[in-house]
Amino acid sequence: MPLVKLEIPPGVFRNGTEYQVSGRWYDSNLVRWVDGLMMPVGGWERLTPSVFVGKCRALFPWKANDFARFMAYGTSAKLYVWNDSGTAYDITPTSFTVGRDDAIYGLGYGSVDYSDATYGTVRAGGTNILDASTWAFDSWGENLIACAPQDGKIYQWALNTGVIAAAVTNAPVGNRGAFVTPERHLVALGAGSSPRKVQWSDAEDNTVWTPSATNAAGSIELETSGSIMSAAKARGTNLIFTDVDVHSMTHIGQPFVYSFSQVGNNCGLAAVNAFAVVGSFCVWMTKNDFQVFDGAVRQQTCDVQDYVFGDLNRTQISKVVAGVNSANDEIWWFYPSADSEENDRYVAWNWREDHWSIGTLARTAWCDSTIRKNPTAAGADNYLYDHEQGYTNNGAALMATRFAQSGSVEVGTGERAIVARQVIPDEGTQGQTKLVFKTRMTPNGAESSHGPYSMSDYTDVRFTGRQLALRVEGNADADWRFGTPRLEAVAGSKR
Repeated sequence: MPLVKLEIPPGVFRNGTEYQVSGRWYDSNLVRWVDGLMMPVGGWERLTPSVFVGKCRALFPWKANDFARFMAYGTSAKLYVWNDSGTAYDITPTSFTVGRDDAIYGLGYGSVDYSDATYGTVRAGGTNILDASTWAFDSWGENLIACAPQDGKIYQWALNTGVIAAAVTNAPVGNRGAFVTPERHLVALGAGSSPRKVQWSDAEDNTVWTPSATNAAGSIELETSGSIMSAAKARGTNLIFTDVDVHSMTHIGQPFVYSFSQVGNNCGLAAVNAFAVVGSFCVWMTKNDFQVFDGAVRQQTCDVQDYVFGDLNRTQISKVVAGVNSANDEIWWFYPSADSEENDRYVAWNWREDHWSIGTLARTAWCDSTIRKNPTAAGADNYLYDHEQGYTNNGAALMATRFAQSGSVEVGTGERAIVARQVIPDEGTQGQTKLVFKTRMTPNGAESSHGPYSMSDYTDVRFTGRQLALRVEGNADADWRFGTPRLEAVAGSKR
């Protein structure tokens, strides 16, 4: 009998029906592709021994001048810092305003039309969404800079674990976020509760904010209909994201210090931390697609765009967080699906090989392996986790949850049924994956499942169908590899 190569290119394609995705992977979970080979995503181990208070929405790793390692993590209720000894310290400022774990509809004054309800009563049908609480982090030299939109103050922490963070002297309040430019200006976003105002301190002195002839402090109101969300440093400029567009903030020196220009429209940021910077480019999620800046703003082609944005909880979109996994050339976005109030899914883009993968994983924040061996993530269960560590979930088995499933595969034009007798596998270590075949006679016909089959040199199978889908499942919590199996099959009848 002839052998049919089940050669499926890497990455998931989910823009269309399962039948339209012929010869491509249609679904996946906790797998990735490297050089055409499928393999498992690394596992994770718990990093913090006890839960933190509130939901963590941002992580920030950095090194002190003496190379001591620190990692800040901000929750809706607290600001923590983790140090080299593995100890977490609560450095929450005394004046900090506690925020929200979840986005809610604005039910107070101004959330509905005038006279729609009586004075002093709770509005039951407001349409304004108050975002889940997040944080923006950066470093001022070796000191931590932190700002949470619900609180609005810019805080600084000077590495003393016995002292809490304190507000930066003279800095504006009511801010959406803050960051530090390469020229050493501390920048306040949405300064003074003005949704379009960018204000910066003098160079090298973050306590001087009032402009004069003898300093380089300043401010500007962006020409935009949007509200400032966040900022990123990429490709020789600073990108200022609003919810509708993107502006560049480029250093030009005195007397204006910075020049501003709109570099993209209808490409606003979906959430405060929904962007990632890798090398010379920045990529982010909007409310409808993915965008990239590599000198110019353009839409990033996404093979799973329909799937992601068609099943997204838009009320909780402020929880979306992006993270870089540089060791694997990936950017991950964690987001809440339509039936979830919390981040429960991910979509990942391999920027070097340009393919996408999807899956389920409840993570609320992520940072790359810049100061530690592995990436770190915050779980929806209020623990921090060490990722790409082994192949289990903190010791619990993951093999059954790792899979990739293809769209339809047909012999020839699909006129005749496939009669399969045997599979010759292509594995790095035989037996570490298993196969399931799903067959149909028509795209919307009844589906039959065959297997799972554990792999041997020649694996006997018995099934018939006009179209089939291949499902690869993990059969070991190990670093397995899956390549191109061959199916011994012949064309059967037309009926």
